[in-house]
Amino acid sequence: MQKQIWVALLTITSLFAQAQKPSEESPKALTKQEDKNPGFKRELSLESKTEAKGEATIKGQKVPYKVVSGTIPVWDEDGKAVAGLFYVYYERTDVTNKDERPLVISFNGGPGTASVWMHLGYTSPKKLKIDDEGYPVQPYGVEDNPNSIIDAADIVYVDPVNTGFSRILDKSAPTSKFFGVNADVKYLADWINTFVGRNKRWASPKFLIGESYGTTRVSGLSLELQNRHWMYLNGVILVSPTDLGIKREGPTSAALRVPYMAATAWYHKKLPADLQSKDLTAYLPEVESFTVNELLPAIAQGGSLNADKKKAITKKLARYIGLSETVVNQQNLEIPFSYFWKELLRDQGKTVGRLDSRYIGIDKKDAGEDPDYNAELTSWEHSFTPAINIYLRDVLGYKTDLNYYIFGPTFPWDNSNNHTGDDLRQAMMQNPYLNVLVQSGYYDGACDYFNAKFNMWQMDPAGKIQNRMFWEGYRSGHMMYLRKEDLATSNEHLRAFIKKSIPKFGTPAKF
Repeated sequence: MQKQIWVALLTITSLFAQAQKPSEESPKALTKQEDKNPGFKRELSLESKTEAKGEATIKGQKVPYKVVSGTIPVWDEDGKAVAGLFYVYYERTDVTNKDERPLVISFNGGPGTASVWMHLGYTSPKKLKIDDEGYPVQPYGVEDNPNSIIDAADIVYVDPVNTGFSRILDKSAPTSKFFGVNADVKYLADWINTFVGRNKRWASPKFLIGESYGTTRVSGLSLELQNRHWMYLNGVILVSPTDLGIKREGPTSAALRVPYMAATAWYHKKLPADLQSKDLTAYLPEVESFTVNELLPAIAQGGSLNADKKKAITKKLARYIGLSETVVNQQNLEIPFSYFWKELLRDQGKTVGRLDSRYIGIDKKDAGEDPDYNAELTSWEHSFTPAINIYLRDVLGYKTDLNYYIFGPTFPWDNSNNHTGDDLRQAMMQNPYLNVLVQSGYYDGACDYFNAKFNMWQMDPAGKIQNRMFWEGYRSGHMMYLRKEDLATSNEHLRAFIKKSIPKFGTPAKF
C-alpha cells in the first residue's frame, strides 16, 4: 500500500513542480518588479506576519478570532536560518486564559503537499466552496465553515519546506536536512518548539493532527517533541493514516485491502441483492471477519490450498467485492488495488477513484490494468487551488508573488528507517495523558480503513493502551470531510476527543 502511495504522489509532485517552477530573475529585474508592486516579492521573507480578524458562528454561538499568516525560520545546529515555514494561525480572541485553551497543530501529507486540504476543507473557520458531496462549483472561493473547531481550540496550519509558500533559504543546505521521514520530524519539532514559545502556548493542552503522510509525520513528532523538547501532548489525530512503518507484506497486504473493496462495491451497487440490501456498516463486519479468519489463511497457503476450499473462498470473495469469480481466480485471490479501480465498472466504461472511490473517471480505453488518472485528485485540485490563492492573497492580504505549491518538489525523499507507529506507541506509554483518534473514510483506497485498524492492533499487540485509542469511520474517502454530512460529524468527533483528552484540573499524569 505504502509503495503505491509514494509512487503516485511523488510522480504528481514532480510533474507539478516542473510545470510551476518560478522563472529566475536578475536582481535588477526583481528590484524593478518590486518598484511596480510595493510589498510583493518572488522570494520568501525570513520573518513575516499579516494579521486579520474574523468571526465564526458555531452552533449558534459567535466566536471572534484573529488569524495570523506569516513565516518563521527553521534554524540549523549553528543557529543559522536555513529555511522559512509559512503558517496560518487562528486564535480565539474572547478567551481570558490561554493556558487552558487547546492548541491544534495541523499537517497534511504527500509528503510534498501543503496544509491547504484540512485548512480549507476541514477544521478552520473558512472552507472552500464545493457541493454537498465535495465536487467543484464556480465561482471559486471560500465561505464560512459552521463546523469549524475554532470554538473548541486554536489551530495552526503548517506548510513544511517546499510546500505552500515555505522554501529553503540557504541554498547550500542539503535537501537531506528536510526530505526524509526522520529529517522531516526533526526540523518540524524544532519549528513547533519555536512557534509555541513565541505564542506563549507552553501551558496549553496540545494536539497534533495529520492527514495521509501527515499521520506518519505527527506520529514521529509525538515522540520527538516529548523526548527532545520535553513537550508532552494530550492527543494525536490520524486522518486517513498511512502504514506508519508497520510492515504488512505478502498475504497480509493482499487480504487487508478487501474490506475497502467490499465497501466500494456496495457503494456502486455491484453486489448480489442479499448483500446489497444490507446497510454498509452492517455489511462490513461480515467481510472483515472473512478477511481475517478465512481469506488471509487461504492466501498464505498458496498452491497447497485444497482445490475445493479455494473454489469456495473464490466464490465468497467475488461476492463481497463485486468482481467475477473468473477474475478473482485469475488473480489467485490477490486483487491489486489498481486493477480493482479499473475492473469494477469496466462494463460501464468507467473507473473509480483511488483516494475516494465515489469519484468516477473515464479512460481512453476500457482495456488495461489500471486507470489513466486519479479522478478524485483532479477534482480536488480543481476546487482547492483557486480557493487557497484567493483566501491567502485577497482575503488575508498576504503579499507575495511566490507560487503556492499545492504539491511541491521534495525529492529525493528518504523513507528508510520509518518506525513512526512505534514512536507513537512509545509516546503513549510514556505519557498517560496522550490519547489517539483515527478517522477513516470507507471509500479511501490509498490509506484504507481496515489497514488503519490493523495499525492500531499492531501498535499495541499486548492490548495495554487500546482504551486510549479510538477509531471513527465515514461514508466518504480520503478527505472524508468534503462530504457535507461527514464534515459535521467528523468535527464533532474532534471536539469530543479534545474534551476527553484534557484531564480534570489537578488530575496527575500517572498509570
